[in-house]
Amino acid sequence: MRPVLICAGLTICLVFAMAATVVHSVPSRLTVILDFKGAHSDRSVREMESESANILKTTGLKLDWRLRNQTGGEAYQDLVVMTFNGSCKFDPAPRIYDELSPLASTGTTDHVIQPFGQVDCDHVVGTARSAMLSNDYAKADLLVGRALGRVVTHEIVHMLTHSANHGSDGVFEPALSGSQLISPSLPLDAMDVDRLRLMSGYDSLP
Repeated sequence: MRPVLICAGLTICLVFAMAATVVHSVPSRLTVILDFKGAHSDRSVREMESESANILKTTGLKLDWRLRNQTGGEAYQDLVVMTFNGSCKFDPAPRIYDELSPLASTGTTDHVIQPFGQVDCDHVVGTARSAMLSNDYAKADLLVGRALGRVVTHEIVHMLTHSANHGSDGVFEPALSGSQLISPSLPLDAMDVDRLRLMSGYDSLP
């Protein structure tokens, strides 16, 4: 299957009451605010959170997940906001999406990476579906969650590194295919893990 672009180039103007300041090092704990604009599967969301946490655990980073309507008036020291457009659940009838558009993107302002990401759920689900075999449909919600977790992780790495550059292998490649999105494992490349660990100071911890 053709790899699908994941980029960090969409400029967005997003006003959010808890907007984070730019951080020049990787925090040890990051709050991820989830803002779903369409339907989503609870099972897929749980798998997405699990997959993202599993990929990033080697960097020493821990993720705290919050739905936007659960945040109240709380303030968070280090956070990112992920907005999910379209339907983030597997439906029997495929949805129409633009195959040339990115699966997800990270906001920039004046070429500076911002802690706000957008996920095109219809595109992610459609790309994951393209790689599914007949026996995969019984666990489609899980596979969709796995795909979403990898896409979200990709964008979080852009935000943590404040860079639009990509890795050469693994989940931080510039383009991911449907088979990569639902394969049993798609870790961060060792070089990307080392970079994040050094930025966080994790290697110096006992």
